Amino acid sequence: MTFSVPGLVVARGIAIGRAVLVGSSRVEVAHYFIEPAQIESEIARVRQGRDSVAEELQRLLDTMPADAPHELAALLEVHLLLLNDEILSSGVKHWVTERLYNAEWALTTQLEVICRQFDEMEDPYLRERKADLEQVVERILRTMQGVAQPVVPPIAGTSRRKTQQDLLLDDGMDVPLVLVAHDLSPADMLQFKTSVFAGFVTDVGGKTSHTAIVARSMDIPAVVGARMVSQLVRQDDWVIIDGDAGVVIVDPSPIILAEYGYRQRQLELERERLSRLRHTPSVTLDGQKIELLANIEQPTDAAAAVRAGSVGVGLFRTEFLFMGRYGNLPDEEEQFQAYRTAVDGMQGLPVTIRTIDVGADKPLDKAHKDDHLNPALGLRAIRWSLADPVMFRVQLRALLRAAAHGKINLLFPMLGHVTEIRQTLAQVALAKAELDARGQAYGPVRLGAMVEVPAAALMVRTFLRYFDFLSIGTNDLIQYTLAIDRADESVSHLYDPLHPAVLRLVAEVIAECQAQGKSVSVCGETAGDVGMTRLLLGLGLRSFSMHPAQILAVKQEILRADTRKLVPWAQQVLEAEEPELLLGH
Repeated sequence: MTFSVPGLVVARGIAIGRAVLVGSSRVEVAHYFIEPAQIESEIARVRQGRDSVAEELQRLLDTMPADAPHELAALLEVHLLLLNDEILSSGVKHWVTERLYNAEWALTTQLEVICRQFDEMEDPYLRERKADLEQVVERILRTMQGVAQPVVPPIAGTSRRKTQQDLLLDDGMDVPLVLVAHDLSPADMLQFKTSVFAGFVTDVGGKTSHTAIVARSMDIPAVVGARMVSQLVRQDDWVIIDGDAGVVIVDPSPIILAEYGYRQRQLELERERLSRLRHTPSVTLDGQKIELLANIEQPTDAAAAVRAGSVGVGLFRTEFLFMGRYGNLPDEEEQFQAYRTAVDGMQGLPVTIRTIDVGADKPLDKAHKDDHLNPALGLRAIRWSLADPVMFRVQLRALLRAAAHGKINLLFPMLGHVTEIRQTLAQVALAKAELDARGQAYGPVRLGAMVEVPAAALMVRTFLRYFDFLSIGTNDLIQYTLAIDRADESVSHLYDPLHPAVLRLVAEVIAECQAQGKSVSVCGETAGDVGMTRLLLGLGLRSFSMHPAQILAVKQEILRADTRKLVPWAQQVLEAEEPELLLGH
């Protein structure tokens, strides 16, 4: 039966494919695809984990005290029976062999399938055995922890993107897959960045959560905040992700499939048309040159930035080099090589690199999440770096060394106090002194600050006395100005880039930078929103930084714009109580 689940629009487009559910175990589970040659070893890993747990349970049974409750022995026996259940073992073998899932992923996937069968049982006693099965699988997973190999790349030559006609004719292994999960961390998303998934949907998340941001960088359709979707969708269900409407359609009828197949083809034609603008200079109708820069998460993303026609990197989010590395952070040499890779990949174009920005919705590690009452207002971004100056200088030295190989701008996140500014600049000076003492070469860098908190926007003149340039991070600026957790879907309707207070802060920062002859860019999600392009141009912005996938659509808006007409209109928008009415939002 066809049904739909509403969510939030985060990455536009249409995806049609089979659902792949990422099981949510209390144990951290790796999800990756294996090579065909690894099938037998993966199955053996599960078997070894199961056998170890079985030996442990049997030992508990054999050594159980005489006065132990008989129910405990009965429970252990049930667990032993579930361990050796043929449905569990054959199911795991199926997912490993047919879908090339790694062992842990196959185990949690089969757990999901069997749990749904338990849920449909009429006998309450049998339904309650689901909890026993979950405990058994968790025991196996804990036994297997530390055994998993690193994430492997997708199988060469595999193509999961097919047309709607192919979907109706071919239901084999090569049909597109869409990811369905309760939630995905940015680190999870990066694991799937070069994967076979055509789109994804999650129960939770906001429009500007970092999961959504990475989804946009992947340029695949996505919907977040679709509550309960991971419980409503079954493994291998046909699913349509409508990223334009923010809707997930489950088990679509042939008519619905045909309609969305047509829309997919139209979007592909539009994408091809935009691609012709790649080498067109970004200049408005009245001759204003506009700088279009790229946001990247990994050093290797530089290639995509160049292909998209960007004239540099406006934001390299270095925190993705650190995520999942709690207790084993990348050292100076590893970071240096990463930053140099990005610099080399941009082929002489400038690269703006932001120092690590962790905390709030970007925990350094899932197992070590921020335990502050309100992580968004806690020890994050520059506060985190200044709290550990030794670690901070490791990053600064690596960045300074990389600057000897190309144009690098250093960008510092979430500054709000003059004392923080002075402490930050002092750490830069110390890092240079340490490199001098070693006799190690480093290059010149321009220093910039993120304008992410209202305090920074209101102190813009002070900031410009210390920094060469500013970058407006609209995602956090909106969050902190409106007191909204941007990762919380329950208040996502209040997240408003067009709120008068936000627009006035942005306008004041742009105007002051222009008056002082300092460069300013917008690097938040607002920069890549074509509905905001004309307004930002009218406010005087001449530098936009966004995900490479968004550059051509924004460039098209710029080529059609006349800033002479946009300036008076933008002033009207600034003075309006409901600016969205003037933009047609």
